[in-house]
Amino acid sequence: MSLFSTLVPVIMRQQDFSLTTIGLLQLIKLPWILKFLWAPIVDKQTSGLGTYKRWIFSSEIIYAGLILLIAFLDLKMNFYVVLALLILSFIASATQDIATDALAARSFSYKNMSIANSMQCMGSFAGSLIGGGILLLIYKHVGWNLLLICVSLFVLAALLPLLFYRDSSFVPKKKSSPIQMKEIFFFFKQKGVCRQLIFLIFFYSGIIGILTMVKPYLVDLGYKTTEIGLIFGVFGASVGCVFSYLGGYIIQYLGRFYSRILFAAIMLVTAFLFWLLSLTTPNTFIIYAVIFFLWGSYGMASVLVYTTAMDFVREGREGTDFTLQTVISHLSSMILAIASGKIADLFGYSGLFASEIVLAVISLVFILTKFKKETRNE
Repeated sequence: MSLFSTLVPVIMRQQDFSLTTIGLLQLIKLPWILKFLWAPIVDKQTSGLGTYKRWIFSSEIIYAGLILLIAFLDLKMNFYVVLALLILSFIASATQDIATDALAARSFSYKNMSIANSMQCMGSFAGSLIGGGILLLIYKHVGWNLLLICVSLFVLAALLPLLFYRDSSFVPKKKSSPIQMKEIFFFFKQKGVCRQLIFLIFFYSGIIGILTMVKPYLVDLGYKTTEIGLIFGVFGASVGCVFSYLGGYIIQYLGRFYSRILFAAIMLVTAFLFWLLSLTTPNTFIIYAVIFFLWGSYGMASVLVYTTAMDFVREGREGTDFTLQTVISHLSSMILAIASGKIADLFGYSGLFASEIVLAVISLVFILTKFKKETRNE
């Protein structure tokens, strides 16, 4: 996914596609926004460990097959066919994600959930590092066809751990009422869920605009494309991977409540550092230092978001409930990312970073006033 969202726009621009056509590529993200619509179907058809495996294996095999098919198509000659296949492949990938998240929610205790989610986030950041960085470098040497063939094989290879996974302690779902689309609405009737949703909407808000605008900010500071790729794609993603690992253990040690406060405070500090940065002409060492804070806070915050989301899943509805929460988090982040460009245009980078400070303060104040030391599920 990181490869397609990073590489394809570059190739299209090199082949003189219009910016309007390149903009259509954003359609490939739709399945990951709309996947809550078919999450109840996955929940309805899963019970024992074997049923989760079947959903994940079948989805990933379809995903790999579609990538392989795209490998033999010329992007310029078959753009709309490639776009359609990409959307279908992302539907398969999103379906796998529903089943995987539901399986994870059923496989780990409340105490160990943060460790499980730190592994998930590490995988996400490592995927960004490989897909958005290393594979781009390989593309120059092997080309479109061979690269996508290798990627499709890698998707299949990633299934090997699941193939050999056994869990004698796994408890199948209890028989319950049939799962229907109205389960989406019943989710919102849970005690404390409104507070959780507001948390999901605002928690990232202090850094999302920075993450969105830091690349053009570095361009305006005079950094070259390769330097930005190294700073943001390689160094940043690596830091995110390491701190998502540490974040799981911090949450396990401090608990959800104090981790919310700590991570929100770190994101506030990060926004403040970027605001100070915008008032000066920083050297490369300082750039690396603030990127360290940015990706480190993002890595830890991601683990906390996924961990608390799994606290609000109902028995037998794990895929639906977790997917709903991640979709809300992603949608709010997308809106903030779009708004960040407009704010930067109107008020400059210092104005954008100042607005991020305000949002980070709102997030921290909300946590301090609306949450208390948890007793839920302990």
